[in-house]
Amino acid sequence: MRFCANVVCGPEGDAAAVLLRAGAVIDGLETARQRRPAARGDHDLARGPAKLMQVPGLDKSAYGTSLIDGTGSALLTPPPVGSASEVEAGPRVGATSAHDVTWRFWAKGDPTVSAYRRAGTRSRRAAAS
Repeated sequence: MRFCANVVCGPEGDAAAVLLRAGAVIDGLETARQRRPAARGDHDLARGPAKLMQVPGLDKSAYGTSLIDGTGSALLTPPPVGSASEVEAGPRVGATSAHDVTWRFWAKGDPTVSAYRRAGTRSRRAAAS
């Protein structure tokens, strides 16, 4: 089973969330390498939603916990705010619909961002195997 981090960013009852897709390991590099031994390099350790959960050892027990007050399994601290020119945007990865909608954002030049690949349609035979 793979887990992803969907971070709720709005008031309770409103549908507002962000899927965290990648990150850079800034502390605990040896532990990250042990948890992701197949990574091609350090830039690939947390490159992708499920990998991002494996590196810090997060699982479904983190569900519903706070990421901002220090009481949860993880703590998000925002980076210094840069200019809009430091943010790039593009289509969703692997989406079978709305693939032309710009719903994906990342720091310009960040090597940990997953490569874009558009989802293809699968035949029934391929889906069954």
